Amino acid sequence: MNVIVTKIKEVLFSVLPITVLVLILHFTISPLETPLIIKFLIGSLFVILGLTIFLLGVEIGITPLGYLTGTSLAKTNKLWIVLIAGLILGFFISVAEPGLLVLANQVNLVTSGEISGIKIIVIVSVGLAIMLSLGFLRVFYNVPLYRVLFVIYLIILGFAVFASREFLAIAFDASGATTGILAVPFILALSVGISKLKKDSKASEKDSFGLVAIASTGAVLSVLILDIFYKNKEFSPALDSRAAESGSIIRPFIDRIPEYLKESLFAIVPLILILLVLQIVSFKLKKKELRKLLTGFAFAFVGLLLFLIGVNAGFMNVGTGIGKNLALMNNKAYIIIIGFILGVVTILAEPAVYVLTHSIEDVTSGYVKRKAVLVSLAIGVGLAVALSVIRILVPAIQLWHYLLPGYAICLLMMFFVPKLFVGIAFDAGGVATGPVTATFILAFIQGAAHAFEGADVMVEGFGMIAMVATMPIITLEALGLVFAIKSKTKGDEKSNG
Repeated sequence: MNVIVTKIKEVLFSVLPITVLVLILHFTISPLETPLIIKFLIGSLFVILGLTIFLLGVEIGITPLGYLTGTSLAKTNKLWIVLIAGLILGFFISVAEPGLLVLANQVNLVTSGEISGIKIIVIVSVGLAIMLSLGFLRVFYNVPLYRVLFVIYLIILGFAVFASREFLAIAFDASGATTGILAVPFILALSVGISKLKKDSKASEKDSFGLVAIASTGAVLSVLILDIFYKNKEFSPALDSRAAESGSIIRPFIDRIPEYLKESLFAIVPLILILLVLQIVSFKLKKKELRKLLTGFAFAFVGLLLFLIGVNAGFMNVGTGIGKNLALMNNKAYIIIIGFILGVVTILAEPAVYVLTHSIEDVTSGYVKRKAVLVSLAIGVGLAVALSVIRILVPAIQLWHYLLPGYAICLLMMFFVPKLFVGIAFDAGGVATGPVTATFILAFIQGAAHAFEGADVMVEGFGMIAMVATMPIITLEALGLVFAIKSKTKGDEKSNG
């Protein structure tokens, strides 16, 4: 019962701030049609209920599967088994990630089906799976994380130079969307088990972070490679026609049940099959323990179904409407300020951020306080959303104008920041982009892009998640520098004393 109450609190803290902000905007500067607001409130209830049940399922079934798998792989001490397992698990965990499902649907929508959602899901999941295995290799051979990330991002920047503007935005958005409320706890649990491949007990602290960061780069690379096959292709961007629906209130929720029932089954059933195979081959769990894990997967399935219905039938449409209304106003400062507030509110409310900040405090034995991490993240994400809005308002600003110097700063700082903070910072970049960011704020940005004259929805409508994933890396690496300077100062004081 305590677990259920905790999850409800987490989700309410995540969704209610957005709901309250929407109602304030509705009754002040951005009025919306009454049926749209009612559908938003119903959608919010679906999202709250769905996320609560889903997170409960993750804690009961999916995260324990990650820990059990990691521990079992470490016991085999066979690298080829570890790598194959990384490929399989990485693929299916990515396929089941709600944030990626939402992003894929949006890509499918704005390209009028020319880039199908299933294609994005499969391509991104393959990329994540390959890089997750690479992350296992790093642990096995004790390669410093900052060196691996430096090489990977140099390769990414090389591909990015030749990428189209549309695919550049989608690629970096996919990186953030695929590391959300399912993938992060699973990969963190997996890394705990995998770290036992190393006999050095001191290595466990550093190996607890960084696997999410490496895995998420696979999403970027895979989409940039996909771009090669779409060179010189023109897309016909479209805004979600559902945003204009003002008739039936309940009908949109009912009509979408079959579609998202299939998506939820597609996401969860493979993980259940993996559990059953590993139970026969390796786990040998008692019936009671196995039943508990299967119950967790059932919760995850029901929760994912409710979440997808709520998001797509009522939640995102209001985000699109508000973005559109604010972009049409004469005073553009409103939309920039509201973008900043949305970023701050969202990051403080993301469930995965809650998990990561507690993990950081636990792993560092309180040396790195979660409040310091949260403040750094809030400032970074607020700025990221505000900068994304400015990119829409000033078409001359392109995404690479932000990302190139941003990642250059990230990579340069790696050589001066305490190495533990490198893993924390890059993991936080993925964790910052959770279900609210991938749904409401993405819709908000796309609505603004559609309404503002001169903006291209396929270009400016994406890229926000990429920005949200970048800024926390910079702010947390800066926090690491502060800690390093403080530690050095204290050391000097002790030596002088």
